[in-house]
Amino acid sequence: MSSYDATVPALLQILGSLTGILNKAEAHCSAKKIAPEVMLGARLYPDMLPFSKQVQLVSDFAAKGCARLTHSEVPSMPDTEKSFEELRQRLAKTIDHVKAFKPAQFEGAGTRDVTFPAGPDRTMTLKGQAYLNNFVFPNFYFHATTAYDILRHNGVEIGKRDFLGVN
Repeated sequence: MSSYDATVPALLQILGSLTGILNKAEAHCSAKKIAPEVMLGARLYPDMLPFSKQVQLVSDFAAKGCARLTHSEVPSMPDTEKSFEELRQRLAKTIDHVKAFKPAQFEGAGTRDVTFPAGPDRTMTLKGQAYLNNFVFPNFYFHATTAYDILRHNGVEIGKRDFLGVN
C-alpha cells in the first residue's frame, strides 16, 4: 500500500465524519436549548482541552501531517473558531487541503526524514512511516475520539457509526 493510500483516505474519513458530528451537536444544542458556546467549551475533565480545541487539533494533525510527510509548506491555521459554523468551515478547508495532495507527492514519504515540533522549544526527526504511525495517527485519532466523547458525555445522540462516518 502506498503512503498516500495509507494516509489520505483515513484522514478524510474522520474529517468528514467529524463534520457530521458537528451538525448533530449543533442540532442537539438547539433542541435542548443549550447555548452553543457551552458545548464548544465542554471538557471531559477540567485539565483537558475543550471540544473546540479538540476539533482544531484534528484539523492540524491532518493538514500539517500531510504537509510534513510530503515536504510541502505547512499551513498556518490560527485557532479562532468560536461557533459550530466556523469549525465546519475549518474542517472544510482541511478536507480541501488534504484532497489537494497527489499520490506522487507521497512517493518515498515512508523513508524521508520528517522534522516537526515536539513542544515549545523542541523538535524531533523521524522517518516518515514512524512519524505517521507513531505521531500523526495517534494524535489525530486521540483528538477525534476525545471530541466525540465530549459530545456523547453531554448527551448528543451519536454512536460508532457517526464516528466512522458510515451513517
